[in-house]
Amino acid sequence: MNTTQKKQKQSSNSPSLSKKPLKIRIITSRREKKRFDSLLGNYHYLGQSHPVGDTMRMVAEIDDQWIGLLMWGSAAYRLKPRDEFIGWTPTQRALRQKLIVQNRRFLMLAERGEHPNLASRILGSAIRELPKLWFQTFGYEPLLAETFVDIEAYEGTCYRASGWQELGLTKGYSRHRADFYVPNERPKKLWIRELRHDGVTQLRTMEELPENCRHGAQSNADAVLPLLKKQTESLHEALCKVPDPRASNRSFHIGAVLSITAMAIFSGHRNLVQIVRFANRLRNDQRIDLGLPRFKSDSSYRKVPSYKVFYNLLRNVDIDAFSQCLTDWLAQHSGTLPTALALDGKFIRTTVGIVCMVNHENGVPYAMARASQKEGEGEHCELKVAQRMIENQQDLSHALITADALHCQTRTAQEIAARGGEFILQVKDNQKTVHDLAAKLTKDISPFLPV
Repeated sequence: MNTTQKKQKQSSNSPSLSKKPLKIRIITSRREKKRFDSLLGNYHYLGQSHPVGDTMRMVAEIDDQWIGLLMWGSAAYRLKPRDEFIGWTPTQRALRQKLIVQNRRFLMLAERGEHPNLASRILGSAIRELPKLWFQTFGYEPLLAETFVDIEAYEGTCYRASGWQELGLTKGYSRHRADFYVPNERPKKLWIRELRHDGVTQLRTMEELPENCRHGAQSNADAVLPLLKKQTESLHEALCKVPDPRASNRSFHIGAVLSITAMAIFSGHRNLVQIVRFANRLRNDQRIDLGLPRFKSDSSYRKVPSYKVFYNLLRNVDIDAFSQCLTDWLAQHSGTLPTALALDGKFIRTTVGIVCMVNHENGVPYAMARASQKEGEGEHCELKVAQRMIENQQDLSHALITADALHCQTRTAQEIAARGGEFILQVKDNQKTVHDLAAKLTKDISPFLPV
């Protein structure tokens, strides 16, 4: 440590620091970055933090003097306590990873205990400023912050005092490669802090994110499947039973193509371009599990179907048989599937249309059937398909089915009731008789939610 560095450390040691106004700002100039990294390298027990992904150097100042340094960067790829606390799916985690930022370094440029509460005050101020500064720098607001505290050296008192929540200890592993971890024999305490009051809820919601956060949820969910390996293999086996309308000289088996299509839709993809991108992000071991062909006879690497392969198959496949195989497979795996499978009656242009009953609590499909995108198209319109789907259910006891105004029909309600179920159907004023009757019956009843 040279004399200049000592002066930098000692210049902040004023007895009245805790009572003076505090300023938080980000470091942008090359000269200040060099000074910031030098101080971390000399005074933080972990040394400098190498920038990875979106990174922000933040300084806390009093009277234009640096009194605290904070380094923010990308969140850990996978943390079991954090991921279970949030309750998101692997696909959601991959897509929304950037909405969590990690406090990688926090260095006080004053001796510990010399200025009571100064550390928690700096952390509190930094957390309040972080979403705004991050949005100005990277174009999106993060929703959650995380950090690790070495239990052999610190208690994390300043994090607790500034509103952070302790989630437990890590297992003591460090990420070495994309799918390989090595033990470091130093478990750390994991802390999190919501950057807005509903941050955790927004991370796991199936609804659209707040506008200021959307740009940060555009990561590629590389090689992340909505199903476990055994479930993927089981789905592939089930879909191999769908009749193949193509010629016998095809390169890609129907089970593989339909499995990729189904999992892409489960993951929230809504058109053929997104399905093809999903396929191209599959790892080679996942391609092997799906039985995809080799690039060359002497190569171990597997290729994926092109846009043309998906398009031609989905145009000609028996959608009723496809839907029935999926329905049977979903019934077989009921209660064991991951939460929030996003299959909710979407259409891929005019090629594929599906009506689906989905579990409200976890998003798992209960049943599905083919439908036409066009309303009023005979027996394949959404309304008729939904009614037949209900008729095919043997028992709806203890089930509550909700639907929009399209399904506010006498037959639909009768079929649900006949199978022991209950229903909540939306009514619009274009159904004048029903609307007026409902308004009259509920006139003196308090609403479920305040208007």
